Amino acid sequence: MTAPVALRDAARADATPGRPARRRRRLPFSPWHLLLAPLSVGFALPLVWLLLSSVMTNAEINRFPPALWPEGLHLGGYEYVLNNAMFPRWFANSFIVAASAVLSNLVLGSLGGYAFARMRFAGSRVLLGLMLATMVIPFQLTMIPTFLVMKRLGLIDTLGALIVPSLVTPFAVFLFRQFFLALPRELEEAAWIDGCSRLRVLYSIVMPLARPALATVAVLTFLSTWNDLTWPLIAINHDTQYTLQLGLTTFQGQHHNQWSAIMAGNVITVVPVLLAFLFAQKTFIQSLTSSGLKG
Repeated sequence: MTAPVALRDAARADATPGRPARRRRRLPFSPWHLLLAPLSVGFALPLVWLLLSSVMTNAEINRFPPALWPEGLHLGGYEYVLNNAMFPRWFANSFIVAASAVLSNLVLGSLGGYAFARMRFAGSRVLLGLMLATMVIPFQLTMIPTFLVMKRLGLIDTLGALIVPSLVTPFAVFLFRQFFLALPRELEEAAWIDGCSRLRVLYSIVMPLARPALATVAVLTFLSTWNDLTWPLIAINHDTQYTLQLGLTTFQGQHHNQWSAIMAGNVITVVPVLLAFLFAQKTFIQSLTSSGLKG
């Protein structure tokens, strides 16, 4: 049998019913990348422009047509921000508030999520429904009651007024509950037979398996707390208690001509957010694909 005939017979055999036909993959990557790559570049352009503008001089930024590339590496904007403003203090305030909110949501959210996922008590479904209903209430409706509660507690114009309302969120409890429902009960039952308590089972067996959920709650809580401007604007009056977002807003109003310094301040504000998402990106996506499959 000649080679062309053998190749023809092999092709016919592959195309026979019951046997999937072979498909040649002409591209070394997914065709979706042809669409996603230009979109990712479009989303990255504002960040690239922000970074380049932060190392330009004010004359280069105000030039028309605008300069697309700095003539040199000018760090005057960063020096102005760090030396002539309270950015280090504002950065520390934002870090304290965000870190406190992340830690409390990881601890309290995991406790609440485990209780709703594994424990059956009177009114558990009603309580879960009421908790989830609070997620659709806009902040504008709860803003005044929250302010009155913080005022009664004496926390207004302190970092406590920013930390206490964010100690635990319904979303964190719900996400942990969904993730715990997807875990097999056999692992916990084996630990109960060995005499472990519920808390020991939670923090020794369940939590090490819940790293994707932990990363997701940590990232989303950090992003929402770090980028929050409305509540600090209401609860904080003195500039020494400003968060980075609130301080940057007032800084832009007072130095509207110092564009290099404003861009440098925005870079300082954005960098922690990008780092937090990049470090937890893999576990973040894994949690979204696993925790939403079971209700």
